[in-house]
Amino acid sequence: MTDAPAFTLRNLIKTFDPYILALLGMVVLASIFPVRGDSAVLAGWVKDAAIVLLFFLHGAKLSREAIFAGLMAWKVHLVVFLTTFAVFPLLGLGIQTALKPVMDPMILSGVLFLCLLPSTVQSSIAFTAIAGGNVAAAVCSASLSNILGIVITPILVAVLMKTTGGGVSFDSIIEIALQLLLPFVVGHLMRPWLKGYLDRHKTLVGRVDRGSILLVVYTAFSASVVEGLWSKVGLSDLGLIFVIGAGLLALVMGGTWWISGRLGLSHEDRVVVLFCGSKKSLASGVPMAGTLFPAAVLGPVLLPVMLFHQLQLIVCAFLAPRLKIKNA
Repeated sequence: MTDAPAFTLRNLIKTFDPYILALLGMVVLASIFPVRGDSAVLAGWVKDAAIVLLFFLHGAKLSREAIFAGLMAWKVHLVVFLTTFAVFPLLGLGIQTALKPVMDPMILSGVLFLCLLPSTVQSSIAFTAIAGGNVAAAVCSASLSNILGIVITPILVAVLMKTTGGGVSFDSIIEIALQLLLPFVVGHLMRPWLKGYLDRHKTLVGRVDRGSILLVVYTAFSASVVEGLWSKVGLSDLGLIFVIGAGLLALVMGGTWWISGRLGLSHEDRVVVLFCGSKKSLASGVPMAGTLFPAAVLGPVLLPVMLFHQLQLIVCAFLAPRLKIKNA
């Protein structure tokens, strides 16, 4: 039996994707050189165009085979769906209620928004494969979560955050349909003509994907810095966000592993539920937040999403190889 790779400081540092460092760099850049006035208006237009392009490419990249692969594992998909869009939101509401007297309302809105997001796609599938799980089911669960999340997340935001200080109305659903869902559908319909180009230019597409999110983060934090973000958010707030994220992740991962065992799922399917059900998508969350929230509050809303994203990568990188060895 092969030993699990040691979780050393070097391995921990390697877990930090350079892209995460780039995201943090955008926060620093926006804090020092925030965009203002007419430049901010222009940056907002560019940001909106980038979001449309981002979801157009997501639609064009997703094959129909990936959507339908693994559909027979209905128990897996049901547990992942309920965890993502029911259990997480309930936990978010509980956290918001409990911490309302001691924490900034906008940061709490960010925690709740985090809980309303769909699952990740690439990392969920990658960690499932490393752990020896059912990759076909993971592809299906993660892809369906992202597709449904384009519609379900804005509805949940409108219903839950309108009454809890988020200030989001049902008009946002129309806006997100035009800015996110429509480009996604158009991109998918154009896939037969774009597939060859996208396959030949995978690196270029990836750069556009990540570059769009970096632009949204920069414009979001610029507006928040202009409104005095760092005078309102201190180190104690960041520490509390980290503790909340760690608690959420531990609770959901433990719960999904336990319930999947009670349902009699195989080890391979339990791995899918664990990794797909506990993850939240930064790639979907950043552009959605840019569409759903006013620019001035985007910074504190996105902080919990960014910290949780890195935390889930570290924990899953630690667990995945050990789960495979345990089942060997």
